[in-house]
Amino acid sequence: MLAVLPIAGAAAGLLILGGLWTPVAGVAAGIVEAWIGLIEPASQSPAFILGTLGISLAMIGPGAWSIDARLYGRKQLLPPEP
Repeated sequence: MLAVLPIAGAAAGLLILGGLWTPVAGVAAGIVEAWIGLIEPASQSPAFILGTLGISLAMIGPGAWSIDARLYGRKQLLPPEP
């Protein structure tokens, strides 16, 4: 069971690096790293930092050069007009 968590974290990291399914991979990385931080107290600080980064990346979304941007188009947030 403990060998599955780092493999799942690495798979989510590879998806993030490739820019494919960025929101899903970011949430998955956050959940896996939080789980690792709760199970292994020795690696608690780096795991929670990586989990926070994964969740924040999921909220930010993919970049301009990502596979997601090529497949679905780049999303632009415009402020509402007064």
